Parts: sequence; structure tokens; C-alpha cells
Amino acid sequence: MSKKEISFSSDIRVRFNETDPLGIVWHGHYITYFEDGREAFGREHGISYLDVQANGFVTPIIKSTCEHKLPLKYGDIAKIETTFIDSPAAKMIFSYKIFNPLGELVCTGETIQVFVSDNGELSLILPQFFEDWKRKVGLIE
Repeated sequence: MSKKEISFSSDIRVRFNETDPLGIVWHGHYITYFEDGREAFGREHGISYLDVQANGFVTPIIKSTCEHKLPLKYGDIAKIETTFIDSPAAKMIFSYKIFNPLGELVCTGETIQVFVSDNGELSLILPQFFEDWKRKVGLIE
């Protein structure tokens, strides 16, 4: 049986400009942290934005969700756990968990991206390079 998820964890440090006057991260920055996690995942697993672009596609986000549980604060080093959720459809689904320095769950979320070719056409089938990548990482046989 093939695995259906692949994960990667990375760290970020909360910067001063990401916080409000109380030193708490503004809610909109969590989506940026998700992107940081996706980029780290992509570099680790060979499916970065540049890899996708080199194959003639972009992957715009069509849906994002974010659920806040605890705040991050200026100076915190947070862990972002990014998980690719396999789907037979021509899309990329990522789920996220962000943890504070104490290991407490701060935020969860998900993004869904689709494949759009360089000429602006939405791909309704898996692009060949993506199918090859899924095979390489063991998501399909």
C-alpha cells in the first residue's frame, strides 16, 4: 500500500514587523508562514515553485483556511509542519500545523493549489512531471 501523505518540518523566527504593538503576531502572517512551510517542503522533496515553473506550470492557491489556537510572539522560533495530502485530482493539498517554542499547537490550516499552464489553461489531469514526482516519492506505484 502506498503512503498518502509526506511531511516536512521547518522553523521560522517571528520578526518584529510581523507583530502588533503587544508583540503578538498579526493573524494575516500565518498564511505567509504556511507559504514558508510549502517552500521548505518543496525544496526538501524536489517539488519547489521553481521545479513547477520549469515544467511549464504555476500553482495558484484556490482555497486557504487558517484556525488560530494560541498566539505567537515576537522572537518566538516556531515549528511549521507541512504535510502534502495526496489526491487523484490535478491539485496540490497541503495541511499545516504551527507549534510555539513550548511545542503547543498555535495554528492549523490548509491550502489547495491547482495547475495552470504557462498559457493560462487550467490542467484537469495530472501534469506528467507531477505524476512522475508522486511516483518518485512513493505516493503512486
